[in-house]
Amino acid sequence: MKNTKSLVALLALLTGASTMSSCQKSKVTEKDGIEYTYIKEGSEKAPNGDFLLYNLEISTASDSVIYSTLTQPFPGYLMANDSITPQNGMDEIFLNLKKGDSINFEAPAKIVFNGNQPAPLKEDDVIKVKLGAYDVKTEAEMQAFYEEVMKKEQEKSAERAKALLVEEAKTIEAYVAEKGLNAQKTENGLYYVIEKEGTGDATTPGTTMYVNYAGYLLNGTLFDTSLPEIAKANNIFSEGRPYEPLPVNVGMGQVIPGWDEGLMLLKKGSKAKFIIPSPLAYGENGAGALIPANSILVFDVEVTDVQK
Repeated sequence: MKNTKSLVALLALLTGASTMSSCQKSKVTEKDGIEYTYIKEGSEKAPNGDFLLYNLEISTASDSVIYSTLTQPFPGYLMANDSITPQNGMDEIFLNLKKGDSINFEAPAKIVFNGNQPAPLKEDDVIKVKLGAYDVKTEAEMQAFYEEVMKKEQEKSAERAKALLVEEAKTIEAYVAEKGLNAQKTENGLYYVIEKEGTGDATTPGTTMYVNYAGYLLNGTLFDTSLPEIAKANNIFSEGRPYEPLPVNVGMGQVIPGWDEGLMLLKKGSKAKFIIPSPLAYGENGAGALIPANSILVFDVEVTDVQK
């Protein structure tokens, strides 16, 4: 498999080098009339079915970066297909990219974003684009590259999660002390309070539990509940939603890790409070608009029924 260039090399390709200025030439797209300049022109056209990898930076006229592949774990890429007909000027530029191309241009936001520019950009705001294509890979090479990148990203994410568990433990312990909770902590970092012991056999993986719950951010904001009275009291009641205990196959990865671990500690009739650090909840991605990234969550839960 081909090795990718270093970040320094990619940055040089993306921004261009002053020593290449004498070789610069400009073209204009047939559609939209985008004038683009080659800081450096490549020569290798990707064969049909192969993938062309590129880095892209989009910024405002004042050089405020809107988007950059250099901050993402994976670069931009497209599959070469010379039968595709360009629909606009941006298509022309991307579909004609060759390995080694380094291109700069400016265009109105409505052209760069095809009318879907993000707020607060206006249609006529000038947008700067830097585009550099740096590698060609076969489908097999692309799959191997993707797996390698994802493996490294997972390793980095795991390391960040370890650090967050230590950091958030301090926040949770302060919360527990403030609320006067007699919380216990599992080896994985889940804090829990069993408020009412249940009855029956110990819970095993695969057991179906029916759980009523109310979920809060650490600041007390309710983001979800199965109980209509709590939903109404917090102004999040939805008429069309069924409010009933949630069935969970415990220990099977159907729910966040903090729930999977916490429910294993409960039995039928149990009531408990879970204080879940973000790596055991929704982590760096969060969940929709209500649960931001790296959120510590608090759940009040009650097991209404158990089925083996």
